[in-house]
Amino acid sequence: MQPKEIQILQYLRKNPYASQLEIADTLNMSRPAVANIISQLIRNGQITGRAYILPEKNEIICIGGANLDRKYSVKNQLQMGTSNPTTSSQSVGGVARNIAENLGRLGHSVRLLSVVGNDIEYQIIEKASSNWMNLFSVEKLANYSTGTYSAVLDRQGEMLFALANMEIYDQLSVEYMKKQESHLSNAQLLIVDMNCPKEVIEYLQTLAMGKNISLAIIPVSSPKMERMPDNLHGIEWIILNRDEAEAYLHMKIIDESSWKKAAQTFVQKGVNHVVITNGSQGVMYSSESSNSAYVSAMHVDHVVDVTGAGDAFVSGTLHAWLEGNDLKSAINAGMLNASKTLQSAETVRTELSKITLNNELEEYLS
Repeated sequence: MQPKEIQILQYLRKNPYASQLEIADTLNMSRPAVANIISQLIRNGQITGRAYILPEKNEIICIGGANLDRKYSVKNQLQMGTSNPTTSSQSVGGVARNIAENLGRLGHSVRLLSVVGNDIEYQIIEKASSNWMNLFSVEKLANYSTGTYSAVLDRQGEMLFALANMEIYDQLSVEYMKKQESHLSNAQLLIVDMNCPKEVIEYLQTLAMGKNISLAIIPVSSPKMERMPDNLHGIEWIILNRDEAEAYLHMKIIDESSWKKAAQTFVQKGVNHVVITNGSQGVMYSSESSNSAYVSAMHVDHVVDVTGAGDAFVSGTLHAWLEGNDLKSAINAGMLNASKTLQSAETVRTELSKITLNNELEEYLS
């Protein structure tokens, strides 16, 4: 056994009903790391069920993609139909997983629900993620490969095109969600990305309304907007980009007036808070409790990589909202987290923490 496994076993022999938080604080470990080690010890038969395997309360549960991302940066102008010199890198990704890591680094208790293959790709994801989220509920499927996402970037870090192998997410089923209902019912916030099938999103919407739990829906691409529920009542947050809004509403956003109208339309359809992003043009937001308003983008001198910036925006916004900030302040937190991520080569910047983000916000606003 690994040293940390032995530490936890020794602690539990003396305190068999200890909570995960108590173990984490005593042994100077993160709670997600403790949860994942306990899960492994249970699978290995080293320990049996105690109080610490009961559903955690006030978790944020992120539901959707957990991928291995590969990035290829072309050294010159991309030429189709021939070989292009590139540099390459590999990192863990997936919208739900990226949001989960951001929120875990910001100090929240986070659980990931996803489906993966029993392969080396998931082993890489598990190693990179286990300190920041509880992976106990992730389901391994023997006959499928873990999702992969390959992006080709230009010299400025902007995406030229991407290839996504996401077939496995068709197995994110209502039946799988029902197995996790005890966790889902005790959450403070559900965040679902639209890698999930429509019937799963509608199931989560119904559960959230019945249990009075906040639900945030995060699209992943314009084509997948067809997975949006027909009825948007009971949805606390939708955070999407201009193309996704246009695809769902069947309208063009060509100026500030149409941008504002699009945001207001989502609210009229039942969404409590909607944010429509538009790259360097900034964001438009609207809610039941406030008028639509525009927030300009934060200037970034040098973009290193755009990958993960959208997920950083979602995470910073929802984190600040959970902390009790008003809508505009929450969006500023999201935009700042996104702008810092644009300047990082990492999909989720490793220096991120609640203290770091607070300090960055104070500096920005001063």
